[in-house]
Amino acid sequence: MSRSQQPPTPQDSVQAELARWVADMPDVDPRTEAARQRIGRMSRLFERLLAEVAADHELTAGDWAALSALQRSGPPYQASPTTLAQQLGITSGTMSVRLARLSQAGLIESVAATDGRSKPVRLTRHGQDRWRAATQQRTAREHQLFLDAFSGEDLEVFNALLGRLLGRLEGEFGQATRHDVPKDT
Repeated sequence: MSRSQQPPTPQDSVQAELARWVADMPDVDPRTEAARQRIGRMSRLFERLLAEVAADHELTAGDWAALSALQRSGPPYQASPTTLAQQLGITSGTMSVRLARLSQAGLIESVAATDGRSKPVRLTRHGQDRWRAATQQRTAREHQLFLDAFSGEDLEVFNALLGRLLGRLEGEFGQATRHDVPKDT
């Protein structure tokens, strides 16, 4: 769909507030503030979408993050609780609560430790199936959101622009965590 064929874009919440902000912050570039506000709000809305899809699959967003980390570890889809906690940037206590819930649901299982120190956990077939179904639902919803807002060409341009900004931020602050770290347990 070309730009002229797309429906008009409704005013977003940042645009609705921008004039008032600019009046209160005369030294702030309104374009920069608007872009930063939009990125932050979109991030929070994508977190909300993830939480909704997780709930549809009887998971919390944190459960999904743990299952995702195990899935990304590749065959045999296992890791120690310490490794998972470090990857997700959460405490060992939070990880323990999460793993107990996942184990009780039959989504992970403990496996024999090779070094005798930490007992790894592994995704079960049921866990992989649940993760895959939730991930397919999430990506389909996100895909539709992007299709509703952008043409294919616009999405290419948008990704290039976001990539430039992310590269600049990473150049100054280092890479952000590669995984979403939900705020629930």
